[in-house]
Amino acid sequence: KQWYQRRVRGCLVKIAGGGAPEVELSIKLAQYAATLSGVESHCIKAFADALEIIPFTLAENAGLPPINIVTELRNRHAEGEAMAGINVKKCCITNITEENVLQPLLVSISAITLASETVRSILKIDDIVNTR
Repeated sequence: KQWYQRRVRGCLVKIAGGGAPEVELSIKLAQYAATLSGVESHCIKAFADALEIIPFTLAENAGLPPINIVTELRNRHAEGEAMAGINVKKCCITNITEENVLQPLLVSISAITLASETVRSILKIDDIVNTR
């Protein structure tokens, strides 16, 4: 169930594109949020929901119906298709790694880290969540 591929030589790590990792992470975070209660649960669930903006925007920019595409993508991931992603050339959801649509892991990590740090700073300023 790993959604990344490693280059045999070198250190560049690529993961599936097409919104696949963001939807997979969104589902996993939502499942984790369901095991919690209180403010932490709401924060994690909101972050999980926010991750779906990435495939939504991808679908919208490709001229596809974003609500339908993201719903189908979420359903395919819930059924265990971790590599399902938006294929903008075929205008549908496919196994994105078979189409060789990959993105650098570092880009995704940087984006998620920056978003997390931003949210944490806002919540800290507003005294909503204790930072650890």
